[in-house]
Amino acid sequence: MPRPRLARPSTDKKAVNLTIAARLVEEARASNINLSATLERALEDALRQASRKRWLEESAAGMAAYNAQVDEHGVFADTLRCF
Repeated sequence: MPRPRLARPSTDKKAVNLTIAARLVEEARASNINLSATLERALEDALRQASRKRWLEESAAGMAAYNAQVDEHGVFADTLRCF
Protein backbone atom coordinates (compact mmCIF):
# COMPACT_ATOMS: atom_id res chain seq x y z
CA MET A 1 0.00 0.00 0.00
CA PRO A 2 1.49 3.39 -0.94
CA ARG A 3 2.27 5.76 1.89
CA PRO A 4 0.08 8.88 2.06
CA ARG A 5 1.84 12.02 0.91
CA LEU A 6 1.89 14.92 3.32
CA ALA A 7 3.50 17.39 0.93
CA ARG A 8 1.34 19.76 -1.05
CA PRO A 9 1.10 19.39 -4.81
CA SER A 10 4.20 20.49 -6.72
CA THR A 11 2.47 23.74 -7.76
CA ASP A 12 2.36 24.84 -4.12
CA LYS A 13 6.03 25.08 -3.23
CA LYS A 14 7.85 27.57 -1.03
CA ALA A 15 11.45 28.64 -1.45
CA VAL A 16 13.43 28.46 1.80
CA ASN A 17 17.03 29.04 2.81
CA LEU A 18 18.85 26.21 4.56
CA THR A 19 22.31 25.78 5.94
CA ILE A 20 23.80 22.40 5.08
CA ALA A 21 27.35 21.12 5.43
CA ALA A 22 29.20 21.98 2.23
CA ARG A 23 30.59 18.44 1.95
CA LEU A 24 27.08 17.00 1.90
CA VAL A 25 25.91 19.42 -0.78
CA GLU A 26 28.95 18.64 -2.94
CA GLU A 27 28.48 14.88 -2.57
CA ALA A 28 24.76 15.13 -3.28
CA ARG A 29 25.37 17.16 -6.44
CA ALA A 30 28.09 14.74 -7.55
CA SER A 31 25.63 11.90 -7.06
CA ASN A 32 22.82 13.74 -8.88
CA ILE A 33 20.67 13.72 -5.74
CA ASN A 34 17.79 16.19 -5.83
CA LEU A 35 18.12 18.07 -2.54
CA SER A 36 14.55 19.40 -2.57
CA ALA A 37 12.98 15.99 -3.22
CA THR A 38 15.23 14.36 -0.63
CA LEU A 39 14.35 16.96 1.99
CA GLU A 40 10.62 16.63 1.23
CA ARG A 41 10.76 12.85 1.72
CA ALA A 42 12.77 13.24 4.93
CA LEU A 43 10.33 15.85 6.26
CA GLU A 44 7.35 13.65 5.37
CA ASP A 45 8.93 10.77 7.30
CA ALA A 46 9.79 13.00 10.27
CA LEU A 47 6.27 14.47 10.33
CA ARG A 48 4.72 11.00 10.11
CA GLN A 49 6.89 9.81 13.02
CA ALA A 50 6.06 12.92 15.08
CA SER A 51 2.35 12.43 14.39
CA ARG A 52 2.54 8.76 15.40
CA LYS A 53 4.45 9.62 18.58
CA ARG A 54 1.96 12.36 19.48
CA TRP A 55 -1.00 10.01 18.87
CA LEU A 56 0.55 7.29 21.01
CA GLU A 57 1.20 9.77 23.83
CA GLU A 58 -2.32 11.21 23.61
CA SER A 59 -3.90 7.74 23.45
CA ALA A 60 -1.78 6.01 26.11
CA ALA A 61 -4.29 6.52 28.94
CA GLY A 62 -7.19 5.26 26.85
CA MET A 63 -5.28 2.19 25.68
CA ALA A 64 -4.19 1.43 29.24
CA ALA A 65 -7.79 1.73 30.48
CA TYR A 66 -9.03 -0.55 27.68
CA ASN A 67 -6.31 -3.12 28.41
CA ALA A 68 -7.17 -3.04 32.11
CA GLN A 69 -10.84 -3.63 31.31
CA VAL A 70 -9.97 -6.54 29.00
CA ASP A 71 -7.71 -8.01 31.68
CA GLU A 72 -10.52 -7.77 34.23
CA HIS A 73 -13.56 -8.66 32.11
CA GLY A 74 -12.25 -10.20 28.88
CA VAL A 75 -13.43 -9.03 25.47
CA PHE A 76 -17.05 -8.86 24.36
CA ALA A 77 -16.74 -11.63 21.78
CA ASP A 78 -15.17 -14.16 24.16
CA THR A 79 -18.57 -15.67 24.90
CA LEU A 80 -19.65 -15.65 21.23
CA ARG A 81 -16.76 -17.21 19.38
CA CYS A 82 -16.59 -20.92 18.66
CA PHE A 83 -12.83 -21.40 18.29
